[in-house]
Amino acid sequence: MFHLVLVHPEIPHNTGSAGRLALATGARLHLVRPLGFSLDDKQVKRAGLDYWQDVDLRMWDSFAELQAAADPAARFWLLSTKAATAHWDAGFKDGDYLVFGCETKGLPEAMVREAGERAIRIPMVEGGTRSLNLATAVAITVYEAVRQAGT
Repeated sequence: MFHLVLVHPEIPHNTGSAGRLALATGARLHLVRPLGFSLDDKQVKRAGLDYWQDVDLRMWDSFAELQAAADPAARFWLLSTKAATAHWDAGFKDGDYLVFGCETKGLPEAMVREAGERAIRIPMVEGGTRSLNLATAVAITVYEAVRQAGT
């Protein structure tokens, strides 16, 4: 099982869509507070449709709390437009955590630096756009992880 981690998500329909992706791929969704919305928000439920109650959801007060609770052998892949390695070169394995930052800021640069080789990016043509929609980035990455792991 893969773990989808949204750190401080701000837009409810992106989180709802990530929940649907988690269900579709057998992944667990982790949300790191603070959230920019309430989980009771209609848009979360609209994007998650009638599946939201079935999402394997874990809530965390900090990223450090999530890391401390994870298996010591767990690998955390941090997605950032500032990373050098493409997501398809990551070598994903079952049990990996795919970590995404908030929609307006991404992950803090210090976190990305600390991740070293585990900081990855989704390649985009230069000058095309600054970043992708969060739910789109989650979809691209989790399906590549599933493909690599053969799950």
